[in-house]
Parts: sequence; C-alpha cells; structure tokens
Amino acid sequence: MDAQMPPKPGGEITKSASVLDGQKLKELVVASLTWLRTNQQIVNSLNVFPVPDGDTGTNMLLTMQAAYEEISDSGENNIGKMAHAIAQGALIGARGNSGVILSQLWRGFARAMDNIQVMDAELLVSALKEAKNTAYKGVVRPVEGTILTVGKDVALNAEQKLKETSDLMELLESIVEAADISVKKTPDLLPILKQAGVVDSGGKGLFFILEGMLRHLQGLPLETALTTVQPLSTMDLEDTMESVEPGQDYEVVLDFRPNGTLDLENFYEKLSEMGSSIQVGEGDGIYRMHIHVPTENRYKPIDYAMTMGTVTKVAIENLLDQMESKAPEKNQKLNLVPVEFGQIALVAISPGAGISRIFASLGAAAIVEGGQTMNPSTKEILAAFENLPTDKIIILPNNKNIRMAAEATISMTVKKVAVIPSTSVPQGLSAMLRLMPDGDFDHVVEEMNDALQDVETGEITTATRSVEINGVNIKKGEVIALHNGKVVAASQSLDDACLGFLKSADTEDLERITMFYGSEISKTEVNRIADRIRSEYPNHEFELHEGDQPHYQFIISLE
Repeated sequence: MDAQMPPKPGGEITKSASVLDGQKLKELVVASLTWLRTNQQIVNSLNVFPVPDGDTGTNMLLTMQAAYEEISDSGENNIGKMAHAIAQGALIGARGNSGVILSQLWRGFARAMDNIQVMDAELLVSALKEAKNTAYKGVVRPVEGTILTVGKDVALNAEQKLKETSDLMELLESIVEAADISVKKTPDLLPILKQAGVVDSGGKGLFFILEGMLRHLQGLPLETALTTVQPLSTMDLEDTMESVEPGQDYEVVLDFRPNGTLDLENFYEKLSEMGSSIQVGEGDGIYRMHIHVPTENRYKPIDYAMTMGTVTKVAIENLLDQMESKAPEKNQKLNLVPVEFGQIALVAISPGAGISRIFASLGAAAIVEGGQTMNPSTKEILAAFENLPTDKIIILPNNKNIRMAAEATISMTVKKVAVIPSTSVPQGLSAMLRLMPDGDFDHVVEEMNDALQDVETGEITTATRSVEINGVNIKKGEVIALHNGKVVAASQSLDDACLGFLKSADTEDLERITMFYGSEISKTEVNRIADRIRSEYPNHEFELHEGDQPHYQFIISLE
C-alpha cells in the first residue's frame, strides 16, 4: 500500500465539548484509523469460514486510510465540507463489502451536515441516523447481525441518549458502549456467526473506529492493543504479510522463555514503538512474538526479548522481497482485446496470472488483480475502464466480497456500467462466454446473468482454524472443500477433499470438469490428483489449467 501515514493524534480534544469543527473531526478520523490499525488482526481473525479470506480488518483499514488521505493536507474548519471530503475519500478507496458499507456510513454522515460550520450533539444524532439510512439503502438485501445492525443500534442509542445530555463526550461514551453490546449480539441475529463461534467482523471494525475516537478524547493510548496472549496452537502467521504497509520491511518471529512473569501490557507497548502487526502466543512456558518492523528496527525486537529472558529461536524475513516474489508475473503484459467506440468492454477481476490469461483470451478488455485477501478498491476498478474508448462497461467481480466495490463505480462515472454478480472464477468464465462486444448492451447483460446458473464452483484450500460448521468437523491445517461457497468436506489429503467436493456436487450428472491449480502446489502433485480424478470420472470431459491463484490449491468448475 503506497499510502501516507497519518500523524499521531494530538491532544486538542481531551475534555467534554459542546461542538466540533472540521479540524477536530479530522483529529478523530486519525484516532479511529490508528486504533483500527492497532486491532486490525483481531478483526481479520473473525472470518466465519476457516478459509484464508480474513481480510475485513484490512479492507476497513485501507478504506479509512483512503478517507484520511483525502483530508491529510486540509485546513478546512467547516465540518460539513470536511465530512464530505472524508466520505469521498472513503468511497474511492473502499475495499470489500465492509469497506463499501463503511464508505456509505460516512456518506450519510456527511449528507446530514451540508455546509454546516460546527457539529453539536443534536447534529451528531441526525448524522448517525442518516448514516444508518444511507448504508441500509446501499445494500440490496440488508442482513441483520452485521455492520449494518451495529450502525443502526448506534444511531438508536444516540437518539435516546440525546434526551439526557447534549455533551458530545457523554454521547460518544454511550454509543461506543452500544456498539460493543450490538457486536456481542450479532451471533444471535446471524446463525452462521453462532455456529462459527465468532461475532461479526465488520461490526467489530466499526466498534474499533468509534472506540478509537473515544479513547483519543479520554487521552488513552491508541497504538497498544488490548489483547491477551493467545495459545501458540492458535497463532496464524501465514496471512500476516498479505498487506505490507509502509515501514513494514521485515517480519521478525522469535521464541523466548521469560525470566519471570511477563508484563504483557508493557511488552506490547514496547513492541509498538518498534513496529506493527504484533502477535504474541504462549505455550509450555515459551512465548512466541511476531512483529513487522522497518529495516532500521529489524534487530530491536531480538535485543529487547533478550532482556526479558532466553531467546530460543529467531526467524527474520524480508517482506517486500517476499511480496514481489509471490507475484512474479504481476507486471506481465496481457494480450487484452482492443475496444472500439460503441463496443462493450469487459472488465474481469482475477486472482491469479494464469486465470488472467484465460480471461484475456476470452475477450476481456481490462483485468484487475484481486480475490481472497486482496480485494481491489473502487478506485482501482474505476481506473481499469475509465480511459477505455467506449461508454459501455460490464464488470465481472468473481468474488462475493468485491461485488459492492464494483457496483460503487456506477455512481462515479458517466459511462453505462453493469456488474454481473459473479461470486467465483467459474461463474465469471461461464458469463464471459456470453460476451458479444457488438451486441445490444441490455441483452448481453441478461445473457451473462443467466450464464451464472450454468456452472457449479468448487474451491479447495487449507483450514486456518478448527471449527464445526455446516455439519463438518474441521481441524486447523486440514484440506477443506467448498461447494458454491459452502463447506462440504474436510480431509487430511488433497485427493479426498477434491473427491469430496465432486461427490457433493453430483458430478455424475454433469459432463465437464475443469480444474485451475494454484501457485502453492507442485506440478507433480497437480498431475497426480488430476490422474486420479480422470480415473474416477472416465466419461467426463476433463481440462486442467494453470491458475496461479494464492491460498486455493484448486478452483474447480463443473458444467
């Protein structure tokens, strides 16, 4: 992420206040951004399914970062103008469904205070109510037990609290408490959350945003996470480098045995002065510490741990080098189809270089890199088609968490844009086969929507935690199979997971099996598994393609 880091919040608002101006709102945005960054991994860990898509915290953080960048140099005192700038930044930088909904909350918040100089308690209540209304209207089928519910409960609480006080500090204290209670109740409203044993991640992110503002007003620290030590067995360090921010040059992981009782609060505080993405685990008297640090600090965590006890193991990795090596073909030029004025241009979101090449061969005019844990922003999707020489655009998001960001581009361009609600690569490719660049726009959109029903999707990945869900008992590290997004099998082997999906999808009644293999599986293993599937389904047409997608060993299409 090439982003300007905000300064630490100042101490201008440390007492109760009756009004806020634009600069004080900016200060609160910095505070909420800082606190959300501190607790980013907590939000990421709340994904329902044990698959590597825990990116809600990252998406909300990047959305807030974009909002801040829009106002970073602004000296505007008019709170209405400042709020609109924040909302605009959040919209163009929105990532994932949670980020888009967050941008809509800011949009409604700003709408309530057009050109108003300062905000009092009554206006804050109106703004929270409009934020809730705008966010609900922005979702086609609102689901309770999500960030939407938390926004609604916050607005309702503020309206009730206004009857007792006009003090902004007291009002904020009340709504933060209401957000906390609302988040804890989300599993009662959304059964899948209760089944997975988690609260809603987007709602938790919104809570941290509001709590960050309150902590700043109270003069409390914003860069030390209120996190207890976790068992070593539950530490998941594989996804901590998915979004390398400025200053995160090296990853340091070390094990040490403390000389005495470890003061966790002081330990976290010292580490936060060295870097970010801090995790600490404990087991059998051994502590494991994980941290991302800038180059000049790469040895400081080791030196510090040695003052606390005996260091038994150390690992240091160059994150920037790893990120570049993970996507060696990222900058490879694709043979995209040239578009003429009046034709329909197709924009596809693709999780891997091999899949991108397939979309390009089928007629895509633009391709945006994105998928699990790497949701593109609204701005990135908009940039992919804004300069194409046509005003007819069709977007294939190919992921349920990218659809809303794609749809947000519709209001940001004068071009005619349609988003086909494809939630997987197989659905996107199926729709792609209905593309007619010179056809009638509405007819092509209808045909592509119909094509989504022609394919079954399988995804094979590794479980990131232990859980029982959809009647499947899953252990961390097992291979799991998803059928159209639903977990259907867990196994110790890739073979059995693939066959479990094929059985679940009633493959015997279908004709074609197409497999796209990922970047983290060897070609030898791919061929071995492909041969077994051919032998199990000898009468089916079978295709094997290099997909290069991360995290998922296979994406499978059935037709």
